[in-house]
Amino acid sequence: GEPYVLAASLDNARHLSSLLRAVHFQDHATCFATANGLRVTVEDAKCIQANAFIQAEIFQDFAVQEESVTFRINLSVLLDCLTIFGTSSLPGTSTALRMCYRGYGYPLMLFLEEGGVVTVCKINTQEPDQLLDFDFCSTKVVNKIILQSDGLREAFAELDMTSEVLQITMSPDKPYFRLSTFGNAGSAHLDYPRDSDLMETFHCNQTQTNRYKISLLKPSTKALALSCKVSIRTDAQGFLSLQYMIRNEDGQICFVEYYCCPDEDITEAEFM
Repeated sequence: GEPYVLAASLDNARHLSSLLRAVHFQDHATCFATANGLRVTVEDAKCIQANAFIQAEIFQDFAVQEESVTFRINLSVLLDCLTIFGTSSLPGTSTALRMCYRGYGYPLMLFLEEGGVVTVCKINTQEPDQLLDFDFCSTKVVNKIILQSDGLREAFAELDMTSEVLQITMSPDKPYFRLSTFGNAGSAHLDYPRDSDLMETFHCNQTQTNRYKISLLKPSTKALALSCKVSIRTDAQGFLSLQYMIRNEDGQICFVEYYCCPDEDITEAEFM
């Protein structure tokens, strides 16, 4: 009887499930809906946060009756429901989705239809958690580069992932952008000149070298695999923002963003 505070329709549920898979490294996620669209946030150990942004324009129909609607949900269950007809549809077929939510205390309702068969799923929602605020506004960004994703994919394939940390150096001078690992086989470095074909934007104001736990960055490789470009930004404290631009099958653009805090356990001697 009560009206829905959130109602959205999508011709192809795969557009949503592939983006959600890119942030699925914990079971639970917090969903925020506003008139601009849907943001799904996943966090781990107060060190890393991932956000999938699905703009309202991606949906065929997107209506939010309040200024913002927030709830926590089991992301694993949501993905299982979205792919209930399987992950790979036959050519020319897709799973249509209608998503409805009545508000606090109510389940999220999914109506999925493929080939005339309709499945209804009800997923319990929970009280949203207090989320980390990385306060990553553009005025606080010290260094920023935009790379074609192929460049970063190659790096993750070549660097020694037995290393506990990935060291990122961004500098107005050589080596400009360097990725380093320190694994069982010794240290490895990959340098990208500022005029590299892979480099789209290069804005470095000062030399920064920071280390990040590879275990925290690994989940972001799911988003990297889907993306065509990645924006890499750091602030004065060394917090890292990886923003992946993802183009779906229909050519529409969505974003997945990862925030990661720097590894504290570094002594000056290690840099020498």
